[in-house]
Amino acid sequence: MPNPIDIDTLLSTPSPRLIEDIRQLKGDLLILGLGGKMGPSLAKLALNAYKEAGHPGKILGASRFSNRQLQDEMERIGVTTFRGDLLDPSFLQQLPEVENIIYMAGQKFGTKGNESTTWAMNSYLPGLVANKYHRSRIVAFSTGNVYPFVPVDGTGATEETPVEPVGEYAQSCLGRERIFQYFSEKHETPVVLFRLNYALDLRYGVLNDIAQAVWSNNPIDLSMGFANVIWQGDANEFAIRSLLHARSPAMPLNITGSEKIMIREVATRFGKAFDRQPVFIGLPQDTALLSDASKSFELFGMPSVSLEEMLEMTINWVLEGGVQINKPTHFQERKGKF
Repeated sequence: MPNPIDIDTLLSTPSPRLIEDIRQLKGDLLILGLGGKMGPSLAKLALNAYKEAGHPGKILGASRFSNRQLQDEMERIGVTTFRGDLLDPSFLQQLPEVENIIYMAGQKFGTKGNESTTWAMNSYLPGLVANKYHRSRIVAFSTGNVYPFVPVDGTGATEETPVEPVGEYAQSCLGRERIFQYFSEKHETPVVLFRLNYALDLRYGVLNDIAQAVWSNNPIDLSMGFANVIWQGDANEFAIRSLLHARSPAMPLNITGSEKIMIREVATRFGKAFDRQPVFIGLPQDTALLSDASKSFELFGMPSVSLEEMLEMTINWVLEGGVQINKPTHFQERKGKF
C-alpha cells in the first residue's frame, strides 16, 4: 500500500478489472458535476484506465468550477472541461453528445433553509440531463439515504428494501432516482442508480470524521452507532464499471464496504493510536443507516481496500498532519437535516 502522502496516486491507479472493463466500453465518458468531492479522483482514474486499456475515447467533465485551479489541473492532465451551470439549459444543451455519462451533480449540505435549490439540483436537473442524454448510458450517483433506518444486527438494506427517505435532502434524492427511472422507461435509456454510502478519501469521510473528533477532543454522538464505509478508489472504480451494467428500467445498486463499523469501537481504536480519550454523548439506537452491497460484489468482486487498511491509513494520515478538506459527512444525522 503506498504511503498516504501518495493519496492521489492511490485513488487514480486502475485495477486490471477496471482496465478490462474499459476495453469493452464504447465511446467517450462525460462526468457531470466533476468539481465535487469525488469528481476529480474519478476523472483521473477514468483517464488512466482509458490510457492503459488503449481506449481511443476521451474523458470530459462539466462543472461550475468555482475552483479555477481544479479546471486548469483537469485540462493539464488531459480531461476536456466545460465550465458553466448545469441548471442553465443553454449551457447544458451546448455540451457534446457522449455515449457514457456519470452523473455526480447534486446538493446535500446547506439543504436546511435552502430547500428549493436542493430540490432543483437533485430532482429538476436530472430531468434535463436524462432528456438530453436519453441515448447514452448513465450512472447516476444516489445515496443510501433513500432507505429507512434498519436494525443494526442485520445485514443492511438491500436493493429490494422499500425506500423511506428521512428529511428533505433524502426525499429530493429519491426524486432524482424517480426522474431517472421515468426517462429510462420512456426512452429505454440504460441507467444505474448508484446508491453510495460512505466514501473515504482520508481527507474526508466517516473514518476521518471520527478520527478528527478524537484528535480534537470533540464529543462523538453514538446515537447512530454503526455506519458503512468504502474506499473512494473502489467506489470510483465501481461507478465506471457500472456503465457496462446500465439497463432499462433503471437498476438500483448499493455501493459500500463489506463490513459495517461500530462507531464506539473505531473511536476507541483511534484514541489509543492518538493517546487521547474519546468523548462520547448519546446512546446507540437499535437502528442505523446501513446498506447491503452484496449485489455489487457479485458484479465487481470485493473492494480492494479492506476496513483494516482504511483504519490504518486514517491513523497515519492524522498523525502525519495530512490535508483536510473540512467537509464532514454528518453520518450521525438521524433527522435528515443537512
